Amino acid sequence: MRYWLFKSEPSTWSWDQQVGKGDAGEEWDGVRNYQARNFMREMKVGDRGFFYHSQTEKAVVGIVEVIAEAHPDSTTDDERWECVDIKAIGPVQTPVTLEMVKADPRLEEMALIRNSRLSVQPVTDAEWAVVCEMAGVDP
Repeated sequence: MRYWLFKSEPSTWSWDQQVGKGDAGEEWDGVRNYQARNFMREMKVGDRGFFYHSQTEKAVVGIVEVIAEAHPDSTTDDERWECVDIKAIGPVQTPVTLEMVKADPRLEEMALIRNSRLSVQPVTDAEWAVVCEMAGVDP
């Protein structure tokens, strides 16, 4: 299993909306960055991810699971763009803010800090464990 971080502006797609989709989940569509698309192409069913609210909140607010591997993005006819489907697993007990991530030296190499604009990014096993610890959830 691999780990990922999915960033969304809450005004566009929020954690509550993701939760509302239940087990059916939702496409992680609209990504128009080649690196983020390529990361989605690497994902496998069962991979886990952090759901991160960008913009005002800037915090990990939940855990998601990949339920469908990369397929054509239904929001475009451009065959270059693909997406995965994800479903909500559960909220975190304590939202983990970007400030908290930046303050923890164990996370200094995390993509969230190094490439903060990337909407889909990998998370190492060690980073996953640290953020889960901070969030009050089992890794």
